[in-house]
Amino acid sequence: MERYALTETCTLVVQEGDLTKVAVDAVVNAANERMLGGGGVDGAIHRAAGPELVEACREVPEVRPGVRCPTGAARITPGFALPAAHVIHTVGPVYDSAATSAPLLRSAYAASLGLACEHGLASVAFPAISCGVFGYPLGEAAPLSIATCREHAESLTEIQFVLFGEATHRVWSVAAKEIL
Repeated sequence: MERYALTETCTLVVQEGDLTKVAVDAVVNAANERMLGGGGVDGAIHRAAGPELVEACREVPEVRPGVRCPTGAARITPGFALPAAHVIHTVGPVYDSAATSAPLLRSAYAASLGLACEHGLASVAFPAISCGVFGYPLGEAAPLSIATCREHAESLTEIQFVLFGEATHRVWSVAAKEIL
């Protein structure tokens, strides 16, 4: 686990681990637009939170048929059985190119942080959004995510990246050392 000063008032933590076991105000779910669970991080969060999470997600109004949370946006629900009080659901892009995908990934991080601040939360934990089945290259995602967190930390006191696997952790650690 590494700690960095992200801003004057916010610490960045980079660690390998299980996002569903982190005691923070909110964990960020790398969701799909339907918000009804899926694979990877999304499935793990839904399983750990319990059946109430999918029910809460069903209550989020659709903005168009089958879409509760468009790519680059974020929604918040309670955390239910998770140690985190809230789940912030965000949808990152399926990787196409840096030019088309980076603005959407940046928006997913910024929207998540904006919701956290709007709800008066102090601590948030992120996975590597879009870096699993959505195919976002780790080396592009890590510096973009850290820079976006620094720009949008606002009232937060701690932002964590809780990453699955040594390779992902290593890429985020290198990016944090280079940026911060």
